[in-house]
Formats: sequence, structure tokens, C-alpha cells
Amino acid sequence: MSKFLITGGLGLIGHRVSSLLEKLGHEIVIFDTQTNYGIIPQEEIDYLISERKKKIKTSRIYKYDICSNTGNIEWMFANHKFDTVIHLASFPRQKVVNANPMWGSKVMSEGLLNLCELSKKYKVKKFVYISSSMVYGDFTDNVTEEYSCKPQGQYGILKLTGEYLVKDYTRRGCFDHVIIRPSAVYGPLDVEDRVIAKFMLTAMRGGTLKVNGAGETLDFTYADDAAEGIVKASLSENTNNKIYNITKSHSHSLLDAAKLTVKIVGKGSIEVRDKDIDFPSRGALNIDAARRDFGYDPKVDVEEGFQKYYDWLSNSRYWATKNV
Repeated sequence: MSKFLITGGLGLIGHRVSSLLEKLGHEIVIFDTQTNYGIIPQEEIDYLISERKKKIKTSRIYKYDICSNTGNIEWMFANHKFDTVIHLASFPRQKVVNANPMWGSKVMSEGLLNLCELSKKYKVKKFVYISSSMVYGDFTDNVTEEYSCKPQGQYGILKLTGEYLVKDYTRRGCFDHVIIRPSAVYGPLDVEDRVIAKFMLTAMRGGTLKVNGAGETLDFTYADDAAEGIVKASLSENTNNKIYNITKSHSHSLLDAAKLTVKIVGKGSIEVRDKDIDFPSRGALNIDAARRDFGYDPKVDVEEGFQKYYDWLSNSRYWATKNV
């Protein structure tokens, strides 16, 4: 069995990746700053981190900042001799980077370089970089990994820059890599400040769901499916130095997502507004390469996924205190 470092291992996707690897018998170490990015209420983050930790067995969870060159981080690399690094730690989306681009750049560029240098020095075999569908910019359905990347906004630009940095370490013979491009991941234990979470909680409060562009679509991907894809890509011998879309591969409009939410919750209204110019128009990504190379098979469609998420929110002790 292998030894993994998982950065961002207490995040929405990260804690699921950590749990899956443990169930498969692998040894894991987690780095996670447990930050609220200056946007999310601290009590919400504290609650989510506490719940996510319950899914993980290891006590090797360290509140390390990957941007720091402290001896603690290097000691971890030297002592544990990781086989694989799965790098999930990042500013999580466009809005957060826009709010603090200097901090976002530091985490997404300097932090990445720090990990790559240590991975090179301590002979990590595989570096798994979690990128984003935002690197493509505008796209419609059935987009493969060969599609020309034209990111719009600093989040997508920084993610694509990270891909090039990781590839360059492989070019120099430092380690093999895998690049993963997820899209619109959602599910239980997510923060409120994301589109499906906002829709759900707004509807549960009897409020108005605000749809930015009736025709805008997203490839909504349930968090368990995304995590399973990352784990399979990390463990496969067929994925070295390749890029993979890891999504449900089925686009749904924001308006349809809002309507489904109102139907499941049983209340709430909808207001359609103009498209948000800070976000590209996106469709569904093609996942044939992931299916072929490591048997990726996402199972949860939006109807089931939204229901699962609603059921969790309805039974959450934290959200019960928020009158939802």
C-alpha cells in the first residue's frame, strides 16, 4: 500500500478522498489550514471541519500553510517519504480569488511551487494536481481534454498556470503527474457560499432563488463521484502525465437547477437575472478518457444528488440553528 499526502484534505472533496484511501488500506497525512478565506462564517467552517473529521480515521492532520517554507513541512516530506501527493489545497472558486487576488495567487502559485520543490527533493513518485473546468473558459457540451484553454478570470488563469508548472516538473524528470479537471461539485458538508448550497438554503428559508442567466448551464457533479474519480486516477498505472475531466458529464441549466430545488424543498420562488460576466458559459465535459483509462463511472444524477443534499441539510444540527 502507498503513503499519500493530501493537501486540503479536510475540504468538501478532500475529506472524501482521504476517507476512500483509508478504506482501501492506504496511509494518509493531511495538510489543511482550515481557513474561512475571509468570506465564510467561522462557526460554519468550524462545524463543517468537525463533521468532516468524523469521516477520517487518521490523527495525522496538520494545520500547515503550504505557502510557508517552515521546517515542519519539509520534515514531513523527509520523514514520511510520500509516494503520492494529491494537491487539493487552493482558493476554491472565482469569487474568493476576486475578493483577495494577492492571497489567492500566493496559495495557488507559491504554495504549489513549494510542494513541487519538496516533491522533487524527496522523490515523490506521482503528483496529482486538482485543476478546474474553469481553465477552458467558454465551452459547450462534449468538451474533451484537448479543447483549447482560454480561461476568463483570475481563478481559471491561476489553475491553468498551475497545470503548466506541474507539467514542467515532469518534463525535468522530477515526478509523474496527473491533472484532474472537476466541475460544479456539490453535496453534503459543503459551505453555503456555492450555487447549489445557496439555492437549497434559500428555498428552505422560503426566499427567492436568484438565477444569473436562465440559459447558463453547469456540469453538476456529486462530491462522492468527484472524490472516487480522483482516487482512481491517483492509483491507476494508466494515468501518468495525462489530464482528465472528472464530472457527471451532463449539463443542466441554472434555471432547471433552481426549479428542481424548489420542487424538492416544497417552497421558494425564482428570479431570473442577467448572466454574471465574471463567469464563462459552460456545458458538459467529455469523460471518455477517464472511463477508458481507469473505469471512472459517476453514478449520482442531479435529481438524486439534490435530494441527498436536501436530506442532509434538513437533518444538520448546525443548519437547524439557522432556522432552515
